[in-house]
Formats: sequence, C-alpha cells, structure tokens
Amino acid sequence: MATTWIKPIRAEKGKSAAATIQDSLKYIMNPSKTRNGELISTYACDKRTAATEFIMSKQEYSANTGRVPRNKDVLMYHMRISFKPGEIPPDEATKVGNDLAMRWTKGKHSYAVATHEDKEHIHCHIMFNSVNIEATRKYINFWLSSIALRRLSDIICLENGLSVIENPKPSRDSYGDWLDKKEPTQREKLEQLIDEILEKKPSDFDEFIKLLKEAKCEIKQGKHLSLRADGQKRFIRLRSLSDDYSETAIRERISGKRTAPPKKEATTTNAPTQNPRKFSLLIDVQNSIKAQNSPGYERWAKLFSLKQAAKTLMFLQDNNLDEWEKLSEAAQQAKDDFNAIQTRIQAADSRMKEVTVLQKHIGTYVKTKDIYAEYKRRKFSKKFLAENEKPISDHKAAKAYFDELKLEKLPTIGTLKQEYATLAAEKKKLYSDHHAAKNHMQEILMAKQNVEMLLNYHATEQTKTADRGER
Repeated sequence: MATTWIKPIRAEKGKSAAATIQDSLKYIMNPSKTRNGELISTYACDKRTAATEFIMSKQEYSANTGRVPRNKDVLMYHMRISFKPGEIPPDEATKVGNDLAMRWTKGKHSYAVATHEDKEHIHCHIMFNSVNIEATRKYINFWLSSIALRRLSDIICLENGLSVIENPKPSRDSYGDWLDKKEPTQREKLEQLIDEILEKKPSDFDEFIKLLKEAKCEIKQGKHLSLRADGQKRFIRLRSLSDDYSETAIRERISGKRTAPPKKEATTTNAPTQNPRKFSLLIDVQNSIKAQNSPGYERWAKLFSLKQAAKTLMFLQDNNLDEWEKLSEAAQQAKDDFNAIQTRIQAADSRMKEVTVLQKHIGTYVKTKDIYAEYKRRKFSKKFLAENEKPISDHKAAKAYFDELKLEKLPTIGTLKQEYATLAAEKKKLYSDHHAAKNHMQEILMAKQNVEMLLNYHATEQTKTADRGER
C-alpha cells in the first residue's frame, strides 16, 4: 500500500549546510539504486548540479532578504512515498513521485525525485529546496502536514489505480471539523487586533501605534517593529505575519493604497455552512483492525461513512451518473482530460526550457564568433588557443549543440523570445484548466471508489444473510 511522510532537513552536527545538502542528495541519487540515474527526475534544477544550485539559492536568498543563515535553518524537505510490492514499475513510480512533488510545492520550489528499486517495495525519495525558485521566500511547514501529504498521496494513487492505506486517526470529530473549531494562533490573534485597530481609520502610522498602546499592546521599535498583545507571552515581529500585516503593508492600508484582506468567516459547531465540505473516501469498517479492536472507533467510522455515502449519492444525482457504466466512463474521461492537459503543460514546459538553452547558446555563438574566426585564420594556433581557451571552448560547445539539433539555420533571438512568450501564455491558461480538471477528476474517482465500497459492502451483507438462512 502507498505510504508517505515528510521530514525537514537541517545541517547535521559537525557538518556545514553545503555538506548536508550534498550528502542528502547524493544518498537519494545513488546510481546503484536508481538504475544509474535513469530513475531520477528534477524540476527547476539539473540532477548533476542540484546540490550546487540549492546551495547558491540560499546565498541568493540571504542577499535578497538580508537574513543571516542560522544552524537550525531548514535546508530542504525530504518526502518519501512507498508502493505495494509488484504493483507499479519503477518508471511509473517516478512519474507518481514527480506528480506528488509538483502538486505539493505548486511548482514554486526546485526538487529532485529519485526512485529506488533496491528493495522489494519500490519507493520514491523527494527532496525539495526550502527556498523558492525566486529566492525571496521559504517554504513554511505546518502542523499535521504529514496528514495533508498522505491525503494528497492517496488521491494521486487513486488516480493511477494504485492501492492506498486507510488509516484515519480515531477522534470524536473529523480533521475538517477540528480545523473549523481550533483556537486561532497568537499570530492570528495579533492580525485580528491589527484589523480592529485599522477599522478605526487612524490618520497615520503614529496614530495607529497610539491606538495599539491603548489596546494594551506593547511596542518594541528596533530594526524590525515587534508587538506583544495583551495575554501574549512574547513579542512578534510584524515581518513574520502574513503579507498584509507587514509594516509597509499597514502603512499602505492606512494611506488607502492597499485594501484590507477578506475576513475569515468564523464557524461554530451548530452554524450551518454555506460551502459544505466535499465528500471524502469511505472507511472500510469491515476490514479495519481498529474497528475490530475499538467499538468507539467503529461507531464513529460507520457514522462518518454514512455521511460520506449521502454526499456521494447527491454528487451522482447532480451529475446524472445513475448507472455504473456511466460512472466508469465519466471517471475514465475525467482521467483522460486531466492527463491530456498535463501532457500539454509538460510539453510547453519542456519546449520553454529548450528555447532558453537555445537562446543561451546562440548568444554565446554570436559573442565568440569573431574570436573563433580569428583562431581559424591563424590555422588553429596553440598560442592563440591558450590565450582564448574559454571563448573558443564555448563556441565549440554551442556549435555542437546546434549540430545535435540538426539546425540548418539559426533562429533569431527575437523569434525565440516571441515563441517563449506564446508558450508562457498558453501554459498559464492550461494551469487554470488543469486545476478545474484535477478537481473534477478527484471528485469522480472518489465517488467511484465509494460506490465500489458500498456495492462490495452490500454484497457481503447479503452473503452473510444467506448463510444465516441456510443454517
């Protein structure tokens, strides 16, 4: 069964950050485990230089933000997804791992996916850079992220016809209900206080500070402004809050240059929800070891599944999927539509990378053309080569690249830029379609999975009844 986890990677004791990154990536890219590198896939980095690129991004991040690196900083995040033995070939596992990495990072962080086939169970290691591609922000891990990752992994596995582990933690409420009821964090409370102060329309930032003090909020003005609201244990920097609550953002909100962020609707246990949560997968109570050992869990699981069955029925009725054949066809069509969009996105992305590399080589070729011509005019003089080794070598590499592509005539930089812009616009539109197609496919596949479980459940119950009748 597919299982997943996520772990932060910090500098190991006695090692530098660079050494930790290099050793970690070296481990997952082990040639003896990845079929000499064939089972390695990367995004926004090259597998041969991924460690160096990750390290350079940290330096660029420090230069962009002015933040000094610390020993306890998270350098990368390590995810792993394992599959049931014999259920998926290594090549397909790499695709699933890449899909998981892309959806989890949303394409904002470079990553490497390495599939290991040295064990009986195929498994993928995924390591993504904590710094985003633009080197302006860092990925912030969140509480219970492993649960969210497991749910995403389950959905992807269902999309690819792979088995998953149903292992929800027993509790009185579902995780979604807990999210609705949980207490706001200290930062969220501080953001709420700032919103309340700004609703009083202070004329300038000084008056804003004055109103904060009147609300029993302590102010610490150093290099970065910090606040401690009444009841909070420690000061919190404004820069650590959401984007709309930095000192610059607050000043813009006071002056009217920035609008206030939409308020989060508070929910209570008895309040009706305007946007009910989508249905989830049913829990296989009959085959659940927890249900066998815990009557309380069994009651909760049956109630949960009953609610999800009702939501599934409503979905099927709304979409006129009242026959198994219709549902099966709709599920396959949804998968085909999603895969078609994904293939077009990958094709556009691949071509954009090719265009970028081609532009780079054309630029190099043009810059070094005169030097190489002089090199030929001097009948390939060793002295001239020693004095101009770098540009001559770059010129040869560019020419070899053109020959590899079998280009009879080089395209102009302007033409390539226009093609890149067209591809970027197409890719942006495809991503919008991709999101809608993915949501539709997930709903259809989840409904199909639930119907399969319900049909199997009723068939089992009828068999048990018949057995009791024969006795």
